Amino acid sequence: MKMKSTILMLCAALSVAACTNPNRFGADDTANGGVSDPLAGSIVPGSASDPASPAYFQQTVGDRVLFLVDQSTLSPEGRATLDGQAVWLLQNADYTAVIEGHADEQGTREYNLALGARRADAARAYLVSQGVQAGRLQVVSYGKERPIEVCSEEACYAKNRRAVTVLAGGLTS
Repeated sequence: MKMKSTILMLCAALSVAACTNPNRFGADDTANGGVSDPLAGSIVPGSASDPASPAYFQQTVGDRVLFLVDQSTLSPEGRATLDGQAVWLLQNADYTAVIEGHADEQGTREYNLALGARRADAARAYLVSQGVQAGRLQVVSYGKERPIEVCSEEACYAKNRRAVTVLAGGLTS
């Protein structure tokens, strides 16, 4: 029994001692004798870390611009997002896009379909003005038919007044 206790204490002491120095493998924090792991930090194709992926476009560049009530005029924030989209689309010429126009639930169905179309057209025109070929961009309006948030509060309405750029293509590589 005494031998068992001694072994347990020795193992515990070694375990604690091994955890005391987080930089014990050198400043570059590699365990390969100072040699970096060639797969560390690599880009996974198709993931949000891949600058040529739709996931990167959606999460990093941004796929939507928001509008004020009854407006289809782009805000400075909207133009900044569309600038990023234009750069991405110019660098990834094998993708096309559909720009969806949306509205909040206020107003008639017909009015909101027309407003959504104006919003999508505004985003498309801006992307074309930044050099994206018009033939790569289509527009569709959903009006108030596809809300992100459903409630009768301004916070919900604001999220639904948008134009969303949805990528297509890019599968030919």
